Amino acid sequence: MAAGDAQRVWFPEMIELLRSEWREGMAFEALVELRDRTDEMLQQIRTERHIRPPVIRCPQCGHIGPAAEAHVSVRAMILSLLRFEIAPAEPVYALEKSWARHRKQNGLDLNGKPAAAEPAQGAGCAHQGAR
Repeated sequence: MAAGDAQRVWFPEMIELLRSEWREGMAFEALVELRDRTDEMLQQIRTERHIRPPVIRCPQCGHIGPAAEAHVSVRAMILSLLRFEIAPAEPVYALEKSWARHRKQNGLDLNGKPAAAEPAQGAGCAHQGAR
């Protein structure tokens, strides 16, 4: 595994997919489908190359263990259009704002799926049972 791959989210083949599939004016449903394919590609790359998440210390409880698996959100995909010079800044920022409104109006999570109920306050760290 190359240095830094544990933290990497955007691999060259994912950027190429984004570059070839991106179209200005895409419907939000098409954006979510592209995000799904991009995220699926990320998971496949990480599995095939045996890339494990980095080991971190939980800031809440101090537990040391693997970080959460990396995923591509719709917003991250939108901003990557600018990062990798696929689209100009003005339409990217306009799309980001439009996506935020659409997401809120339709009760969607970061990945464009119906949002699950929020966990109860004070539920503790998700990994506490895994210690």
